[in-house]
Amino acid sequence: MAAGRPGKHPPKALRMSVELPLWRALTGYRILTLVYTLCLFALSYERYAHPWGAGAYMAALTVWMGFTWRRTTSPERCTRHFLIVDLAFAVGGILLTPLVDTHERIMGGGPTLPSIWTAGAVLGFAIKRGWRWAAVASALVATANLVERQEFARDTVHNVVLLWVSSVAIGYVVEVARASERTLARALQIEAATRERERLARDIHDSVLQVLAMVQRRGATIGGEAAELGRMAGEQEVALRTLVSGGPTPRRTPHTEERAAGSYGNEEAAPGAEGAAAYAGRPASPAPYADEESREPCDVRALLAPYACAGVTYSEPGAPVELPAAAAAELAAAVSAALDNVRVHAGAGARAWILVEDEPHAVIVTVRDDGPGIPEGRLADAEREGRLGVALSIRGRLRDLGGSAAWISVPGQGTEVELTVPKGVRPEGGRRGKAGT
Repeated sequence: MAAGRPGKHPPKALRMSVELPLWRALTGYRILTLVYTLCLFALSYERYAHPWGAGAYMAALTVWMGFTWRRTTSPERCTRHFLIVDLAFAVGGILLTPLVDTHERIMGGGPTLPSIWTAGAVLGFAIKRGWRWAAVASALVATANLVERQEFARDTVHNVVLLWVSSVAIGYVVEVARASERTLARALQIEAATRERERLARDIHDSVLQVLAMVQRRGATIGGEAAELGRMAGEQEVALRTLVSGGPTPRRTPHTEERAAGSYGNEEAAPGAEGAAAYAGRPASPAPYADEESREPCDVRALLAPYACAGVTYSEPGAPVELPAAAAAELAAAVSAALDNVRVHAGAGARAWILVEDEPHAVIVTVRDDGPGIPEGRLADAEREGRLGVALSIRGRLRDLGGSAAWISVPGQGTEVELTVPKGVRPEGGRRGKAGT
């Protein structure tokens, strides 16, 4: 892993949860409804048949809330035992109402002792356990209300149905939200793993695969024991290509050997980074930017100017062309891979042109050559065969920068590669910052 800046602590990972606002809302609901219930009790204190009994329940409910109000602030604190006791307080208060209130007030539609605070206990089951547990809790509250009223009064049935429907609906929504959250988390894990796999594949392509391809060709040329070594290197190259591309292992045939040695898309034509950069003596492609935490700007011209040589014409603006250092290094590596393709596939006498354009919202680098061009469908064939120079070293890098890579090629008229990087982005893969889409 790349080392961060000394003295800087890595940012804390925030726990993503769609239900956290629901827990906070439930906590606020329980507190507000307790205040409302106490006010309702204070206004009706003298109307109770046994006000001291009602007051004792209100005191117990207040103490319970004082000790447990934080229980509903997070799913970890809200345990099943707490929910059961909380519901017991609500149901017990409903059943206690006929003992402390007058029959006339109860039959006239007077509120129960816990009043609307009861809904908080049921909603706790809905958020914690889903709609099935919410339905059971609502059924218990409905039964207690019918026992307390001793008849199917319209207002009682209305309140019971409203509580049942709302709690079941909230429980169902919570279950759907949790499933969506798990799906999103899994998709993010797959995307992160894919990005890291592509980053490793690029590194392998730019080094190991090039060396194996060179050993295979040199061994076949020298013959003898070197030919056997070249054959083994070719087998390992195929296996490694299959590993980084994730496809089935292709069988080597004389036709595929010939295409591997000379067709467009075989970018692994030079040993290592230095050999791959040996286009008419040009320098090796720049190393990846070491400090991935840095956002300091870097002049792209300084990274691309060394590519100019007898076979490469380089054109740049007169003013600095700045990108974040990591993005500039990735763009230069993509240009290096494009020049590798020119050297390998356009021939030793081919010329190349590099044009850097500084647009208001993006940096555009165009690499053009006067070679034979790319046959139609060759890039797709190369990617299917596991030859990932274009797919990863160029297109993959640009995609991670939030940019794009476009090829324009007419057989016999050369190839033009246009690399576009939006400004203000950094490489994505693995531990890197988030890029645009």
